[in-house]
Amino acid sequence: MAEVKTVLALEAVDRIYQQAGKDLPILRGADFALHAGEFVALVGPSGAGKSTLLHLAGLLERPTSGTVRVGGADCGRLPDAERTRLRREEIGFVYQFHHLLPEFSALENVVLPQLLAGKPKRQALARARELLDLVGLSERETHRPSKLSGGEQQRVAIVRAVANNPTILLADEPTGNLDPGTAEQVFAQLEGLLDATGQAALVATHNMELARSMDRAVTLEDGKIVPIEL
Repeated sequence: MAEVKTVLALEAVDRIYQQAGKDLPILRGADFALHAGEFVALVGPSGAGKSTLLHLAGLLERPTSGTVRVGGADCGRLPDAERTRLRREEIGFVYQFHHLLPEFSALENVVLPQLLAGKPKRQALARARELLDLVGLSERETHRPSKLSGGEQQRVAIVRAVANNPTILLADEPTGNLDPGTAEQVFAQLEGLLDATGQAALVATHNMELARSMDRAVTLEDGKIVPIEL
């Protein structure tokens, strides 16, 4: 039986903020592992710590204590420059709002992060067109974000996040701004894209129907990450 590769791990992670001079603990001894190719839902009410967890997993913050590992590397021991490199090469982000650059077309928005990563323009264009085709946007590649629907904007944001072939995709309410029908369509596109690329994903969502379609689900209880049945 093939060994399952762990691409992201949180080990005994605490995250404590300071508020009005007092400690505000969000995560307390949290443990979590994301395996290659997994599609995991992170559910829970607003304020439970989902965004904090994604920020730690994405190396945007450091834990107060404990260990965050990406690809086996203890990221707490790495200098900022190495954390930035890991974040650029190994992690893709999708947010509730698409954050596309308004002056660029859909194609250019997907090409740009590849150029910044050093990929030749011809390869970047080919990759962008391949990804846009996978989510049904080949005929919209020359359109700027203002000329795209909300669902189309979010699909471009998703393919932009995976353009550099990261190992891990982190998504924070990626369909939260969409109506239910569009959200379902965009989510199906995301699922198909992950199946095609083999990337692992941790997706924060309030949508229980979407969460039920993923491989498994976890939530936050008293600062710990626990599995749940949906």
